[in-house]
Amino acid sequence: MSRTVAILAARLIFAGVFVMAAGFKFAGMQATAGYIASAGFPFSLALAWIAAFFESALAIGFLTGAFFSEVACLAAAYVLFLAFAFHGPSHWNGNQAEFGFFVDHFTFIAGLLFAAVHGPGQVLAVRRRSGEAG
Repeated sequence: MSRTVAILAARLIFAGVFVMAAGFKFAGMQATAGYIASAGFPFSLALAWIAAFFESALAIGFLTGAFFSEVACLAAAYVLFLAFAFHGPSHWNGNQAEFGFFVDHFTFIAGLLFAAVHGPGQVLAVRRRSGEAG
């Protein structure tokens, strides 16, 4: 029972992080686009919209357990990209706290990779037709 509760809590935490991230983007799309542009990316408004919908899809995957391992791997790759693009070595000179933000992404990635390997658990998880975990 405690394993099930821990897995469901972890899925809710993962989903919650991406729901909040998407929510902030949807609520302030222009500000998000400005932040993306400040990191040197072109088409910042389009990228902001793509990021918001991608984060929403990740949240749905964590909540439903559908394609869970794939969702967790995609999320880990996305978080790795975010770490380097927005908090990587080029940002450390101006603000030492950026190094801390950078490192924090790797603890999140570790959790996502652990989740990818162990799956969504036995309850409240959409299953594939073969009966395997999503």
